[in-house]
Amino acid sequence: MRFSIQTKGHYDFADITEKVKSIVSGTAVQRGIVNIFSVGSTTGLTTMEFEEGTKQDLINVWETLAPEHAEYKHHKKWSDHNGAAHIKSALLKTDLTIPIEDGELCLGTWQHIILIDFDERPRSRDIIITIIDNK
Repeated sequence: MRFSIQTKGHYDFADITEKVKSIVSGTAVQRGIVNIFSVGSTTGLTTMEFEEGTKQDLINVWETLAPEHAEYKHHKKWSDHNGAAHIKSALLKTDLTIPIEDGELCLGTWQHIILIDFDERPRSRDIIITIIDNK
């Protein structure tokens, strides 16, 4: 299964929890795993409590690790300015696996599935969902 979302770049957080839950509930899988994969090298997937304070805290951490406006050797290769986005994506990763039990995602009360777009401009992002049944 594949779906697309529009992102704005520059730390755009997209909550894709309900979309993934809907896809899982549309199957007969009762026990297994779901793998969520973001196609591209400037996004990341994670789970988190999805609220403004946590979002800002994450941005602060990412800006400490790989500041968006620093100079990166990558900029010279393609004449763009998304070197920091590639570094953040490599650190966070573009895939996430979540267990399924009793036909539902095993998520905590405040745990949401979040795609973060680190790139410098808006994009259409493709998300691939793979469900593995553990009968």
